[in-house]
Order: sequence, then structure tokens, then C-alpha cells
Amino acid sequence: MDNVLIVVDDLEAVKAFLTELGMELEWETTVEGPTVDRLIGLENVKATLALMRTPDGSGRIELDKFHTPNATRTGPEKAAVNELGIRRIMFAVENIDELVARLLAHGAELVGDVVQYENAYRLAYVRGPEGIIVGLAEQLGTNS
Repeated sequence: MDNVLIVVDDLEAVKAFLTELGMELEWETTVEGPTVDRLIGLENVKATLALMRTPDGSGRIELDKFHTPNATRTGPEKAAVNELGIRRIMFAVENIDELVARLLAHGAELVGDVVQYENAYRLAYVRGPEGIIVGLAEQLGTNS
């Protein structure tokens, strides 16, 4: 898999949120024109794209901010975790408590609680800008 796309309205807020998770901006550009229109099946497209990369380079998230046509929302911004569709992206992290505290200080909110799953992981779901939910997984000890 190359990347996952998230359409956003507040591009700067989402980039800052993902940067706090350890992601880095790989590139940012504006796209428009007939080729883009044909590719995505819309007319008069103009969008800013930002590609965020995980620190190890193994994953990417593409953020798209549509200037024209305007992006549309078909459901609530704070969708429940059990709604159909992609609901969260999971990150392997170290020191989950510190990371959650930093994210909360930047306006994120916990969806539930930080929990321990057996003796393997500490887990949390955090909702950031645009209602984006990220899962955080801190591995405990070594699993062989």
C-alpha cells in the first residue's frame, strides 16, 4: 500500500496533529486541470495535497484540501467508531501516556480510555481535527 487519503477542511490543523504523532511532511503541492478532473470524476478541481510520512518511511497519509469544488460531509464530524467505513488509523508508539497528554494539550480528545490488552499492548483511540480517529498501540515487553 502506498498511502491512505483523508479529505480535510483545515489542512494546517491536521498536519500539526499528524506531526505531533511523529509524522513528517514529505511534500505539498496544488493540483488542478483536466487530468485531475478526469481522474477523480469531478469538474474544475483545485486542491492542495500534503503527503505525510511515518518516521520509518513505511507508511504515508495524503491530506487533500479541496478549494473547488467544496468538500462535502455526508455524516457527523464525530462519527462513532462502529460506523461503516474507515474509522481509524493505528500507530505503533512508545510512551503512550506522554503522547496522549501532548495530543490532548493540542485539542484532541480521548474516544474512550487508555486500556491494557492482556500483557501485550496499551491502547487508546484519540480524536483529532476533522473528527479523525487515530489508534495508538504501545507494545509491552516482547512477544515471541
